[in-house]
Amino acid sequence: MTDPTILAWTEAERLDLADFLDTLDADDWNVPSLCTGWTIHHVAAHLTTSTRTTLGVALRGMIRARFDFDRMEDVMARECAARFTPAELIAQFRETAGSARRAPGAGPLDPLVDALVHGQDIARPLGRERVMPAEQTLAALEHVRNSAFYGARKRFRGMRLVATDADWSAGDGAEELRATAADLLLLATGRPAGLASATGTATHRIEAAL
Repeated sequence: MTDPTILAWTEAERLDLADFLDTLDADDWNVPSLCTGWTIHHVAAHLTTSTRTTLGVALRGMIRARFDFDRMEDVMARECAARFTPAELIAQFRETAGSARRAPGAGPLDPLVDALVHGQDIARPLGRERVMPAEQTLAALEHVRNSAFYGARKRFRGMRLVATDADWSAGDGAEELRATAADLLLLATGRPAGLASATGTATHRIEAAL
């Protein structure tokens, strides 16, 4: 796949997520998301910072956070959520949906992973179903599985992964982990919510690793 294809996928997923956010009511924005310590409002704020933050701002944020990337992301999301209303965040996210900007060191697929996974971080705690597009989800899963950033290499070591709703498998371990592609992507990014459809001999291992 080419970078323009990935960017088109990412833009479409962001716009669809913006439409989904438009359907939330005032109480929904205060519901805890799948991201520990963040409400849905915080996740939406984070999504806008990923498309609007310049390199200079990111570098200053890293210095403020003493070069702790997770701390920087947390501070920026909380500041943004405090500053902007849900409607303002949705407008900002929609306006920059086609942005090719990404964090230093991130690859073309990382913004797509961000949009897909954070969409689940928002939808699942609300009891809402948000269907992930199959081709994009499998591309994101393969990327995360092989990336050093997400911790999936260690998490899935010795496991054979099998998608139960797509023609996809990976790994040659003795133990097997079966789940939907969406849930495998959540598990690959460290989210216990992905255990929802998980079966197989490796289930106990992945549960302990999360």
